[in-house]
Amino acid sequence: MDNVVRSKRRFSWPRAGVAAVGAAAVAAAVVMGMTDGNVPTGPSTEAAAPVVESPLVELASQVKAAAALPGDSSLVIGTKTLPDNAPYVYYTVYTDRGQVFKGDSAKTLAASVTKNDDQAAPFDAKVMAAAREAANGDVEKARVAMITAANNALGVGLSPADAEKAWADAQAEVAALGKELPDPNPRPTGKDLENRINNHLWSNTTYALFVGAANAEVRAGVLKLLATINEVTVGETDLDGQRALTITASPEILGGDASAVLTLNADNGLPLRDEVFPAENSPQPSKYMVVHYQSSRVTLADVAAGKI
Repeated sequence: MDNVVRSKRRFSWPRAGVAAVGAAAVAAAVVMGMTDGNVPTGPSTEAAAPVVESPLVELASQVKAAAALPGDSSLVIGTKTLPDNAPYVYYTVYTDRGQVFKGDSAKTLAASVTKNDDQAAPFDAKVMAAAREAANGDVEKARVAMITAANNALGVGLSPADAEKAWADAQAEVAALGKELPDPNPRPTGKDLENRINNHLWSNTTYALFVGAANAEVRAGVLKLLATINEVTVGETDLDGQRALTITASPEILGGDASAVLTLNADNGLPLRDEVFPAENSPQPSKYMVVHYQSSRVTLADVAAGKI
């Protein structure tokens, strides 16, 4: 498996969203790529897109209303198919206290918990808090928080002058790291801005889902936030005998190189499969990639004992 499935975002088109599949496996690399202050993640000063009563919103309400399951943590097991068709399995535990533990087997995961190797970063706390905010009612506020979880390079909520300064400051930070930028590189506007917003909203919400899926608040909030993306379409399918919803992100919001299809259990919203499909006629098409997910509530004590 590649060490990084989501490239660091940059001021041209952020391709991070294309590889949202398997983010839980490389959370540390993702966090480094998303918290370095170099990414345009904020929306324009226009009002956030309203939440429509989509199947995702209805499912979010069901998730919130369901009886609480026992346990104090979310366990997500991802199985990524490698180019040679060999499976790569990885484990992520997100505790209700905000800790994150990882491993490539039940044994290594148990060792991580035993050593208290908490790998949660500030980014984790921000996206999880944004998801919970959405689950508990204030979707517009949560949407902004999720989009700007890494930084506010686009100056959301700022005056036009301050927004331009935020953009210029972020570019200067990139240049200081020795990275090349297009010249000139004006702050994006219009459809380009909208696509960037949706790219980061998709990437950050799916990241939260692939880490904290078995936390009902996180899952419900993610569903509500995904419903605010106009370029996302929702369909129905059957996967291994399970009634499922497909959530498709268009190439426009994934940098133009791919589309993504996230498949969720239609009864509880848990992720089942995430796929990336190369975009036709793209000069740099992404490769097909698929990750299958299993999610459950667990206790951290059981994880430490290898009982998962």
